[in-house]
Amino acid sequence: MKIAIIGGGAVGLLFASYLQEKNDVILYTRSKEQSEQIRNKGLVRKKGDESRPIPIDVRPISHWDDNGVELVILCVKQYMLEEMVNNVSLQPNLPLLFVQNGMGHLSLIKKLNARSIFIGSVEHGAMRVNNHMVSHTGIGITKLATFRAEQGDKWILKELFTQSIRAFPMQMEQDYMDMLTTKLVVNAVINPLTAVLNVNNGGLLTNEHYQLLFDQLFDEVCLALNVNHHTYYKRVVYVCENTATNESSMLKDIKNDRKTEIDAILGYVLEQAQKRGVQVPLTLALYHCIKGRELKEERM
Repeated sequence: MKIAIIGGGAVGLLFASYLQEKNDVILYTRSKEQSEQIRNKGLVRKKGDESRPIPIDVRPISHWDDNGVELVILCVKQYMLEEMVNNVSLQPNLPLLFVQNGMGHLSLIKKLNARSIFIGSVEHGAMRVNNHMVSHTGIGITKLATFRAEQGDKWILKELFTQSIRAFPMQMEQDYMDMLTTKLVVNAVINPLTAVLNVNNGGLLTNEHYQLLFDQLFDEVCLALNVNHHTYYKRVVYVCENTATNESSMLKDIKNDRKTEIDAILGYVLEQAQKRGVQVPLTLALYHCIKGRELKEERM
């Protein structure tokens, strides 16, 4: 399958490194500098003590060409998504796969006239070491679901599922909303708390004071989203325990003075709380803590 991957961050590099093994992948990056470095040094995937260089076709997004492309995977962060969609000529006949965190991007996706749209939920641990190297820090699952699709395009998800390899498995899901809600609850609890408290994921459970905040935020998120507590609590705890030594993506963003995905995560939770007329004070406080930190970095 000929696949175009847009985005040279951790997720984009990880997807490109694995999908290139069985497909014809073109990786599109925002900057010419990153494209040149990958072209000269190869895309390197690091896993444990092993590093594997992977030859790949890479181009800056300004050289976009969809000729022959059968699937476009958009791996940019949610706050970059609208600009990317507006600036890149995504033809209506191109099947699209979105793998953003949170659920804030659903409103944009609903407006697109693409004939087929798929949504993914990525549970792998990945860190971009530099412009040409990605570290696969934790094997998870990429869950895939259909948002809408023409009959003739339904083979695409089946093909990705069939190609699953041990280190990069795919899983088919029937309901994209259930899939995204599960991931959102996890992200909404772990990401902002670790970013504000400056702790690894496991620290939320080993510190009794942080555990109280963990439980309160979890309750508020479930209240805002109107979901059953018991369905999700074990899942959030499981992710915390199994990624205990990891830093969340939001904590990494804060440490590296990057914009976070707080609007796609807690911003969406706050929108749902407002629609339902429920109060979520800790959620609101954490949202403004992160937004304030972003504003501080912008002014420095």
